[in-house]
Amino acid sequence: MDVVSDAISAVRIGRASSRRVRVDGTWSARLAPYAGAGFHVVLEGGCRLLTGAGETLALGPGDAVLLPHGAEHVLADAGADADAAARAVPFESWHAVSRTRERPDPSPRGTEPGTPGGPGGPGEVELLCGKYRLDRSRAHPLMAELPEVVHLPNRLGRHPELRSAIDLLGRELGQWRPGGGIAVPGLLDLLLVYMIRAWLDQDTAGAWPAALGDPVVAAALRALHEEPAAPWSNDRLAAAAGVSRATLARRFSARVGRPPMAYLTWWRLTSAAALLRGTEDPLAAVARQVGYGTPYAFSHAFQREFGTTPGRYRARTAA
Repeated sequence: MDVVSDAISAVRIGRASSRRVRVDGTWSARLAPYAGAGFHVVLEGGCRLLTGAGETLALGPGDAVLLPHGAEHVLADAGADADAAARAVPFESWHAVSRTRERPDPSPRGTEPGTPGGPGGPGEVELLCGKYRLDRSRAHPLMAELPEVVHLPNRLGRHPELRSAIDLLGRELGQWRPGGGIAVPGLLDLLLVYMIRAWLDQDTAGAWPAALGDPVVAAALRALHEEPAAPWSNDRLAAAAGVSRATLARRFSARVGRPPMAYLTWWRLTSAAALLRGTEDPLAAVARQVGYGTPYAFSHAFQREFGTTPGRYRARTAA
């Protein structure tokens, strides 16, 4: 695995959910805070997104927005004024104009004739709105660094993979197609990866975009994430990155915020927590998978990091 894949896998739980929403006229809807990540993709038309900080984003066809921390926000029509947030209705009240995409929708537009979301209205907009379920209790710092709103405008030549995923989702959601029950969840997973990749490409000030852009630090991170259970040492990791131990320690600590071996310990235990939550593997097997030779050594390190034993942690999260 690589850093981005591991960072997502460490917090993802369950499947993403999404709704296709088609509406016209003057409207505004408030989306409450969510213990996960929200996203919106404009399939047709345009609208506005109003953040809790008072920022207004104009969104057009093909634009994507990721709200990685589940922040409260308002969606409104393209001509919305400053009072749109005050008159916003809860998003959940839009059931008449949206459908949860748990399985393929036989309706070609996902709306009922004669509803406010019926086709052909002025200022009509079609959105794909959804959520990813996340467990932030041990979020990777890359995920924690994401801003409240990641706006990814549809610009010619930018983020071609993201554009392709949006196009494919639009086609899958536009009409019922065999296999859509598998295709749509898979494309939603791809969408999250491509949105985070696009943020990494366009963010020039963040610590983690800089870390992954540093060839030495990136090589060290790639080695640690590909083989977290390997018997790493500072010397061995420096050799893998092709630099001296001192150079690696200086650049890694500056970019990542902790020394290489401290990061490795944290990541091993974070991975162990995910295994305890998501599998029934015995403690000895979990310990081996994350690089600990004995269950005793693993339990000692885990308790020091989490404040509880692996067994109690598993029981608590299962409950």
